[in-house]
Amino acid sequence: MPAASPRIEADQLRLSVAPMMDWTDSHCRTFHRVLAPHARLYSEMVHANAVIHGDRARLLAMDRCEHPVALQLGGSEPALLAQAARIGAEAGFDEINLNCGCPSDRVQAGRFGACLMREPRLVADSVAAMIAAAPGLPVTVKCRLGVDDDHEWARFLGFVDTIADAGCVTFVVHARNAWLQGLSPKENREVPPLRYDWAYRLKRERPQLQVVVNGGIADAAEASAHLAHVDGAMLGRAAYHTPYLLHELDVAWFGGGLRTRGELLRAYRPYVEAQLAHGVALKHIVRHVLGLFAGQPGGRAFR
Repeated sequence: MPAASPRIEADQLRLSVAPMMDWTDSHCRTFHRVLAPHARLYSEMVHANAVIHGDRARLLAMDRCEHPVALQLGGSEPALLAQAARIGAEAGFDEINLNCGCPSDRVQAGRFGACLMREPRLVADSVAAMIAAAPGLPVTVKCRLGVDDDHEWARFLGFVDTIADAGCVTFVVHARNAWLQGLSPKENREVPPLRYDWAYRLKRERPQLQVVVNGGIADAAEASAHLAHVDGAMLGRAAYHTPYLLHELDVAWFGGGLRTRGELLRAYRPYVEAQLAHGVALKHIVRHVLGLFAGQPGGRAFR
């Protein structure tokens, strides 16, 4: 029987920010930490080969304030994923997450991302290898409901069960299918219909698993409603384009006082000044705060 991955504490699972390519770098995550002290944060997806052979100082950059923060890996070779997971654990990440949901052509060409949903045994072998390589660290999976016209509940449940048998207990479910042909990554986030009920059903039928729902969550009321059915809500684009929502949810779900947007921006300033002192260009840091005043008087002028 494979070793089981550790469970994530319930309070760390309730609110999280999705891994988003070109967005959720260390500067972004530090800003989100200012907004939401209790949220679980995720890196951009990094391919296992890049972790092993690339510039780790850049790819695995992390500020101490970011914890709890997860490293999301891409790949499909168990040995390489295990090596990358070990490196991620040594770098101080609190979780290793395997991407089984990205539908881009480049990702498909590398045989990872959403296409892995058609190879549950390979995913299970990868997860087992990662758990063995990073003992004591949660190894989790982010997936879709299926690919293309796979609309069979039994197939989705079989995928999850196969991975769970390998020791994974935490699943982030982007509650729509991924179309591997004919849709861009952006369209894949918008066109396939959302079916939150599948994530809810997974939690009902497999209560021993931790289930976080992701996809299309746009406001506080919707995010809060999910908590009646699953263990957590993961925000994606809404957390980036309207980041004050993150702060509102953190206060509503965990307590504390609501701070103004100006107060939050001033709280981020010491980090910005420290990064500038290390030679980081201002544009790389402040691009992540442009949505802070979205929908507010003067918001356009702030951007």
